[in-house]
Amino acid sequence: MSILIKDTTREERKKIVAESLGNLEGACDGCMAGLAEMYQDYIDGKKEIREINMEYNARYVSGNDGPSRSGCGYAD
Repeated sequence: MSILIKDTTREERKKIVAESLGNLEGACDGCMAGLAEMYQDYIDGKKEIREINMEYNARYVSGNDGPSRSGCGYAD
């Protein structure tokens, strides 16, 4: 099964993200909510998962403009 935007519907992409991240509702203090937001562009059909992951990794390695962790949640 392809997960590319061209091969999936919005609902399928939403399900792919939800299944990949696990139980979003049972997450501690919103730490999983930040991850779900990170993939919103994929769900909306704007960016492939690969692009989002590459952008996140580039910020993580460079230290620029990435989310910072505070305990279990992400701080702005």
